[in-house]
Amino acid sequence: MHIVIMGCGRVGSTLAHILEDNGHSVAIIDRDPQAFRRLRSGFRGRRVTGMGFDRDVLEEAGIESAAAYVAVSSGDNSNIISARVARETFGVDNVVARIYDPRRAEVYQRLGIPTVATVRWTADQILRRVLPEGAEPLWRDPTGTVVLAEVTFNPAWIGTAVRGVETATGARLAFINRMGEALVPKPDTVVQEGDILHVVTAGNEMERVNKVLSGVPDEEI
Repeated sequence: MHIVIMGCGRVGSTLAHILEDNGHSVAIIDRDPQAFRRLRSGFRGRRVTGMGFDRDVLEEAGIESAAAYVAVSSGDNSNIISARVARETFGVDNVVARIYDPRRAEVYQRLGIPTVATVRWTADQILRRVLPEGAEPLWRDPTGTVVLAEVTFNPAWIGTAVRGVETATGARLAFINRMGEALVPKPDTVVQEGDILHVVTAGNEMERVNKVLSGVPDEEI
């Protein structure tokens, strides 16, 4: 898929290389053409000079065909404005913005725009969102027996109670991230659109859990 990145700093260039290595097409935007020196000589993606919230610049970067937009420049305002333009003007649902001020980050999370911070951790968290296939372990015990993982789910699960999710997967739904806030669910808590589910299960059960949630729930649930 095609992914547009604003900001060719350490995070942006790291993401661009990882995504390209995984077979995705990438366009990277930066207002300073010298920033593109961080890209390796064999980088095949587009280099676009300009501001990431400029419509012409975004169009040059291929935003109209983008599956995801990532704003990781050094400015909080630029990142959030460009993320909103990508989502609200061009209809890109999958957007992530890097925000340095944690107080602002909380506000934007409530607006439904995921926000992250720091270099390698930022790259890892963004990859969880723009490459949502499968479950991504967030923690595992030293033996690998138990894992805590963020999992994606088929929209058909929206409206299903937590007890149904746990029965179907055999995993414990530890918490839900809903509109930027962590929620410890009750058995009758219902999965909503935009929820990010975090499950605890045996490490050797993750593949099965992901398979169940990628399908549709049984009518009995």
